[in-house]
Amino acid sequence: MAKNIFKIIIIFLIGMGGGIFSEQIFWPYFVERPLFYQYGLENPPIYITEQKQVTVQENIALTQAIEKVEQAVAGVKTQKSTGIVLEGSGLIVTSDGLVVTLAELVPQDASSFFFIDGNPENFQLLKRDLKNNLALVKIEKSNLKTAGFANLDDLRLGERVFLVGVVFEKKGISKAVNEGTVRFFDKTRIQTNIAEKYTMAGSPLFNIKGEVLGLNTINAEGRVVAIPISTIKEFVGM
Repeated sequence: MAKNIFKIIIIFLIGMGGGIFSEQIFWPYFVERPLFYQYGLENPPIYITEQKQVTVQENIALTQAIEKVEQAVAGVKTQKSTGIVLEGSGLIVTSDGLVVTLAELVPQDASSFFFIDGNPENFQLLKRDLKNNLALVKIEKSNLKTAGFANLDDLRLGERVFLVGVVFEKKGISKAVNEGTVRFFDKTRIQTNIAEKYTMAGSPLFNIKGEVLGLNTINAEGRVVAIPISTIKEFVGM
């Protein structure tokens, strides 16, 4: 009996010693040999499941941000004296009814209408800035939903962004979303890789946290270029 216990202890010690030798000496020695360089054994493994998890988390964050800010977007529809109809969006900047949109969407020789949650609302045009293509109106409604403003100092190239705009269709008024990344930005504009129709003009541009980056214009190439929120805040007087 004692002899068997002694054998078991010897086997255990040999196994433990072999494990220590393999981990501390044997394995590091062969990993560092040129023969094994091509296998990259010294590098930690990459787990694809973790990358998928990050993507899922980003998509959830985007969905949550859209739900948080979509009610801060107003619809704008204008008929010019020539009969041309303009459709776009605006951003609700205060809960008591201040809305900023593009000056080009509310020309002076036109009949304009603003829509909150699909319903037309009475409004007063307060001012227009043709240089920066901005217009400020006051909607006769209170307790409106708003969105926070982003700090443009935190903006980065390649950052994920999205827009929310109002769509006018025969069956009614709805919201539309598009997303992309920041291609270029400076103090005067934020250029994205988002392709859109002119009907998305005046829609707000948001970061993944649901903070307003700017108000969108559509350039000649059909790309979304936003007027920065810093310019908008100065125009509104905030």
